[in-house]
Amino acid sequence: MKRNFLSLATAGLIALGGFAVVQAQDRHGGGARGHGLEQLTEGLNLTPDQQAKVQPIIDQARPQIAAIHREAMQKMKAVMASTSSQIRPLLTPEQQMKLDDNQKAHQGRMNARKGPHDTMED
Repeated sequence: MKRNFLSLATAGLIALGGFAVVQAQDRHGGGARGHGLEQLTEGLNLTPDQQAKVQPIIDQARPQIAAIHREAMQKMKAVMASTSSQIRPLLTPEQQMKLDDNQKAHQGRMNARKGPHDTMED
């Protein structure tokens, strides 16, 4: 019973961790160009002059944010792989197969969510 809970908890953490990152990316500029400016314009009621001045600042920050995101994703994947490798020996062969299936399904969902700008990150 304890092992079942542990495997379910791990699979849930892996899935939720990936989902949270994707959601954060979508909300914070992972989408189309200008998305950050649109949020600022609406939230702060920026004038056209302010928009013209803010856009280059956002454009300059975008590559830095992308690099930080890639690094964070690599670190997260390493932690998730380590966690999984520690839990795997505690599972029965059937549970290991389920864990593998859950991880493959999660990876498939993550790949399906990736846009053209993400294809080089993995």
